[in-house]
Amino acid sequence: MTTFTRHLPNFLTLSNLFCGCLGILFAREFPLYAPAYFVWLACVFDFFDGFAARALKTTSPIGKELDSLADMVSFGVLPAMTMYTWLQQTSTNIYLPYVAFLIAIFSALRLAKFNIDENQKDTFIGLPTPANALFITGLVFLGSPFDIVTSSTTGLLITTVLFSLLLVAPLNLFALKFKNFGWAENKLRFTFIGLAVLLLGWKQAEGVPLIILLYILLSLAEGIFAKK
Repeated sequence: MTTFTRHLPNFLTLSNLFCGCLGILFAREFPLYAPAYFVWLACVFDFFDGFAARALKTTSPIGKELDSLADMVSFGVLPAMTMYTWLQQTSTNIYLPYVAFLIAIFSALRLAKFNIDENQKDTFIGLPTPANALFITGLVFLGSPFDIVTSSTTGLLITTVLFSLLLVAPLNLFALKFKNFGWAENKLRFTFIGLAVLLLGWKQAEGVPLIILLYILLSLAEGIFAKK
């Protein structure tokens, strides 16, 4: 195995981090389209670093720690800065925009809990930070009737608090991990992927935050039916 191949997963993780840093720079410019694009790119690197580590059998403790640090920047600080700028645009109160940093605080708690929890293999407990970042930064693409939320300070504050709490809420959300490709064991995953593709085809960028809402709703519905 070459040196580059051995370090490829960490290179991809650092690329995720780099995207987060660039996104933060652009998070001070309104309208806030650029941060969403950098979150999307960071998600691609975040997916492939784990995929590469497993495929090349180069998983390591430092890789795990590096992944969390990169996620904190790209999926914690970046969406928080995005919301901070957005609240500055809608609010006349100079202090209210600081509520946005609840996103960064609860993202840190979410990542710390995930790192010490060995049970989050097939399901997640609480909303994963990439999903939260996709939702927060993707709000800028939403049109009518959803813009009634994104165009008001109250709507943005409620969204900030609600999704910050979802990061650490004791809710089981399914993971997109396939042990096999049989319908019986993966019908929820296949249903979600199919609906997500339809939403993207129909709404394009506007479909991204709607897909995250769909993910949460399907997870909650699965939990209700499982109890019955």
